Amino acid sequence: MRKSRALASAGAAVAVLGLAVPVAVADGSRVPSPSNIVALPSVIARGGQLTITADGCPNGGHATSNAFPRTNLTPVHGGRDTAKGTATVYNDARAGSYDITVHCSGRSLTRPAAFTVLGGVRGGLGGSSTEGATRTDMAIGGGLVAAAVVAGGVFWMRRRAEKQL
Repeated sequence: MRKSRALASAGAAVAVLGLAVPVAVADGSRVPSPSNIVALPSVIARGGQLTITADGCPNGGHATSNAFPRTNLTPVHGGRDTAKGTATVYNDARAGSYDITVHCSGRSLTRPAAFTVLGGVRGGLGGSSTEGATRTDMAIGGGLVAAAVVAGGVFWMRRRAEKQL
């Protein structure tokens, strides 16, 4: 009988402690930590603006990456401990995937390969790296014009010879 009373007392003590632990955590003493880092758009060109959001940052914080300068994150009103910021990607950022690290409430979280920077393209001059036409371009163009003139002359001479018959 004594063993059953001892077991019942121990079981009651464990139950009381088990119920008290969640109450202690829910009283607000828990320090939030960043989670769910989202970068939009996930693919961006150099010099573009990137919107970063992170949950678990009720007082804001900052985000860092090798592709953009340190960016402040401000709390979103009405959001569940969400902070948001806008970063501008460096104009000379290399093409590839980049990580984002969010720091808030004394804690940090890194999201690997959070976004991708696209490589630049040469546009406007058709990919040409020189001003105007080169000698090779002029030679090819001149040859095509000469061939067209000769072919047109031959065609015209044949038509004229057919009419005389």
